[in-house]
Amino acid sequence: MTLSELSINRPVLSTVFMLVILLFGIIGYTSLPVREYPSVDNPIITVSVSYPGANADVIEKQITEPLEQNINGIPGIRSLISSSSQGRSRITVEFELSVDMETAANDVRDKVSVAQRYLPRDVDPPTVSKADADAEPIMQITVQSDIRSLLELTEIAELTVKERLQTIQNVSSVAIWGENRYAMRLWLDPVKMAAYKTTPMEIKAALDRENIELPAGSIEGDEIERSIRTLGLMITPEEFNNLIIKEDDYRIVRFGDVGFAELDSENRKNVLRRNGIPMVSTVIIPQPGANQIEIADEVRVRLEQMRKDLPDDVIVEVAHDSTRFIRASIDEVKETIYIAFALVVIIIFLFLRDWRVTIIPTAAIPISLIGVFFIMYLAGFSINVLSMLAIVLAVGLVVDDAIVVVENIYQKIEKGMTPRDAAIEGSQEIFFAVVSTTITLVAVFFPIVFLEGMTGRLFREFSIVVAGAVIISSFVALTFTPMLASKILVKREKKNWFMNKTEPFFEGMNNIYGKWLTYFIAHKKLVIPITVVTILLIVVFLRAIPGEMAPLEDRSQVMVRTTLPEGATFEYTRDYTNRISHIVDSLVPEKESNMTIIFGSFGMVRLNLPDMVDRARSQMEIADEISKGVRPETAARAFERQQSTFGGRRGGMPLQYVLQAPSIDKLEEFIPPFMAKVNESPYFQMADVNLKFSKPE
Repeated sequence: MTLSELSINRPVLSTVFMLVILLFGIIGYTSLPVREYPSVDNPIITVSVSYPGANADVIEKQITEPLEQNINGIPGIRSLISSSSQGRSRITVEFELSVDMETAANDVRDKVSVAQRYLPRDVDPPTVSKADADAEPIMQITVQSDIRSLLELTEIAELTVKERLQTIQNVSSVAIWGENRYAMRLWLDPVKMAAYKTTPMEIKAALDRENIELPAGSIEGDEIERSIRTLGLMITPEEFNNLIIKEDDYRIVRFGDVGFAELDSENRKNVLRRNGIPMVSTVIIPQPGANQIEIADEVRVRLEQMRKDLPDDVIVEVAHDSTRFIRASIDEVKETIYIAFALVVIIIFLFLRDWRVTIIPTAAIPISLIGVFFIMYLAGFSINVLSMLAIVLAVGLVVDDAIVVVENIYQKIEKGMTPRDAAIEGSQEIFFAVVSTTITLVAVFFPIVFLEGMTGRLFREFSIVVAGAVIISSFVALTFTPMLASKILVKREKKNWFMNKTEPFFEGMNNIYGKWLTYFIAHKKLVIPITVVTILLIVVFLRAIPGEMAPLEDRSQVMVRTTLPEGATFEYTRDYTNRISHIVDSLVPEKESNMTIIFGSFGMVRLNLPDMVDRARSQMEIADEISKGVRPETAARAFERQQSTFGGRRGGMPLQYVLQAPSIDKLEEFIPPFMAKVNESPYFQMADVNLKFSKPE
């Protein structure tokens, strides 16, 4: 007994099989994470070491080089980039796509542990962190007020906004950007320190020695026991001013003798403003594999609840929501699926011209498409643009087998066979044709899995989804389709009005095809030249079309980054970035918001634009105008950036050159003429170098 005959004889069993496929598919669909594109980022591990007070040369020789020498021996490294700056060393290790993230992180930690013995004793312990693509913020919420200080806004963001948002399901963490906390600032007077022969290291040692709370045991009596707590932590400025730095036979030197303590903000060199108003922002980081759209929806619900409890002068708004692009992309693909499904059904009906015959292959489409979601769930995939595009493509493929089977069965019914006998014999005749078609399609799409690099990783989900849908459709065509045909198909006694109206059209189409086929069979010598010319035209057009990984999308966002020369003060950075912000404001009056970010010697202006349908200019046109507008500001460097479609964590300039030399001196000698040549080229709108030489001393 064949599979088709078993299904026809036991229709309940066949129906249960289809219901199971649908049930598991629905379970898989509800459990799948939602993101814009598959994860195609290489594993990246970052090693950071802090050594306060050391210049870049000391950092490179005493910290960066020993760490590099040990990390270099790890297998699977694609690139290793180090940066040595004032008081800080940063090494970024990028691995091949085939390397597991956890394995790479463990290998780097082991090598860093070995290298620690060669580092200075007073250096801070190295920090090893993973750059996870799923650990990127998906939402940014701003907390602003016209009358409150950043210290107060930080407290609101910490105790109200963060506390309520971090309890959302599948939220990994909620970070605060631009926070300004209270801290005790110790100001030193170099003249007084010289007079008392005191050094900063002595003051640091006194703080470490005296500002500490140690366990002190307990006191036991006959009937009670009390623990002892030593109140050794200093809290007020007076306590810090009375701290004894050192003493000898002649005098006692207190901190108040060489400086003074002041309760103030922890960091004065951070500025975040939105539309000119200072702010503190909180960012939402999802857990790996979480449904980002569900998180964003819940965040907005809780923000509405939160606004009722906050003071009237405190404004809490969503400044950035990356899920709106995911939502728009997925909705667009879903709409395409519905349109494709409707067109397939209409075309099947137009050609078969019988509603009974149309129902059978139509039923195979949702079963195959929904069932493939369970395969996606088992494979650890996500609902994204490419996996949904695979389903769009599969709409036209999964119906083929069912059409072939039902058409063969219907022919036999037309010849006088009973529906049951026609279903058994028709499905048996077509069995190997259906299987061979399925194997052919799987053989076309499945090998994409074995492609290496980013392209292979990007289209892996696409290939498996298409192959899985085709395999399910083959099973449906050989089981459910014959059973359904045996139950609902009947012999047509007479042609209906629709067939009478359309039959001349189809007969004419067959006649035209037959004439052309006869002509080409009679003139075989014409076929080869036509085929050769067609292939040549394909090659010509293929070479003429420009190639790229992915087109630049209009995401309604443009960024302008400022870079300052080494040794520039925070005030200089702030003034220059503010000037760039004012220029950008004047050039883009249609903007939704302008966010200015200044951290130390780094500045950035981020413009959020209205949706494409709500503005006359495209994002690219606005970016070009901004680039021309900021170019005359030569006090520092400013350049616009647009978010790339892929490679967000490694995103930088569209074209990057790597310059290597035996020493820093050689690079310092070679870079200026190289940059001069680049700036002379008409192909480059802007060029910059990320190597900053030692800060002037």
